[in-house]
Amino acid sequence: MDFETKKCVIVADGSLPQGLIANTAAILGVTLVKNLPEAVGPDVTDGSGVLHPGIIAFPVPILRGDREILRALREKLRTPPFSGLFAADFSDLAQGCRTYREFQEKMAAVPEDSLQYLGIAVCGDKKLVNRLTGNLPLLR
Repeated sequence: MDFETKKCVIVADGSLPQGLIANTAAILGVTLVKNLPEAVGPDVTDGSGVLHPGIIAFPVPILRGDREILRALREKLRTPPFSGLFAADFSDLAQGCRTYREFQEKMAAVPEDSLQYLGIAVCGDKKLVNRLTGNLPLLR
């Protein structure tokens, strides 16, 4: 992955409780790594000789949005020029499931417009990611 021309961000609903924001970011982070395994750097050894697993090789800012912003982002991601970006979402439906099978079954039965997005990860061309999310503040 070319870190000079690519960028990844996570946009989370800032009105959620901190624990749910952390859970949303963690789940979207795992999804990013699954789809972009080259983003993880090699293992490193500290000065004492202890091995530490590689971590993501570039920053992934977590930006503050709300339900309306997340819905608008999801819709824009389906349109040119943004449709070429990698995007992953995490919804209220997913958060409420106890098993992946339950998630699969419920998702198959629900129209997309009924989902409430808790967060969205976006990765791809830096200029497009900035155009899409550049006006959003960091989550603090």
